[in-house]
Amino acid sequence: MASVVLSEAEKLYIVHGVQEDLRVDGRGCEDYRCAEVETDVVSNTSGSARVKLGETDILVGIKAEMGTPKLEKPNEGYLEFFVDCSSNSPELEGRGGEELGTDIANTLYRVFSCENSVDLKSLCINPKEHCWVLYVDVLLLECGGNIFDAISIAVKAALFNTRIPKVRVLEDEEGTKEIELSDDPYDCIRLNVDEVPCIVTLSKIGYRHVVDATLQEEACSLASLLISVTSKGAITSMKKVGKGSLDPESIFEMMETGQRVGKSLHIALQKILDEEENLGTSRPKVGFLG
Repeated sequence: MASVVLSEAEKLYIVHGVQEDLRVDGRGCEDYRCAEVETDVVSNTSGSARVKLGETDILVGIKAEMGTPKLEKPNEGYLEFFVDCSSNSPELEGRGGEELGTDIANTLYRVFSCENSVDLKSLCINPKEHCWVLYVDVLLLECGGNIFDAISIAVKAALFNTRIPKVRVLEDEEGTKEIELSDDPYDCIRLNVDEVPCIVTLSKIGYRHVVDATLQEEACSLASLLISVTSKGAITSMKKVGKGSLDPESIFEMMETGQRVGKSLHIALQKILDEEENLGTSRPKVGFLG
């Protein structure tokens, strides 16, 4: 993961500030940086979104393609994640970027393994034979800290924006089945994203923890806790990262903070998505792909 080199004096300055609930950029320990969210930014996808969280820049595109259901779940479609870390950071070139991309993809698989996160049964066209497969491509354009949270926000926004064509299964007299795709671009299926979790990363700095850490703050943290939280505040998965340790009391405090902050994050994100949806085609496109 991209990192910065800080002197001991700089680290001490950041750590002491966090203990006083005053971070270098003026935020409190539970405050996110200003986030820019824009959907429908890539034309040749079923759904897309771009999220800029501080200096972190994420682009997500979702492509719906027909496939065959998995043997263990014949009545469901499924999601496939691919992460490309083409950041400008030299540390993310070659194997370093590949390892980070694999780690992020595995984390997303784990987050979305929760049964109710996405209604996969709605993606089934014909049990055991045909289903929709959603290929979720994540592009890390710039790494400015807290990439897991930014990616989870972008994935949820892209899923909200995804439109899947409606299909009909026709059967002739001989029992041969054919799939007919609707020609109407507005005749489509929309995914319910109410239960899609967002990741809240809590970084332990000194005796306190912060959300949405910058690269400088990540350099001062030896351990972080990634918590996936639904809009109702339910925790669906947790993962510890970093070489340091976390005591049980700290973990429980971080879980409580993650639930509280996660609920607020979902409310703010849904408000942005609903406002953008209501604007329709008249909304101005402000992103770099606009």
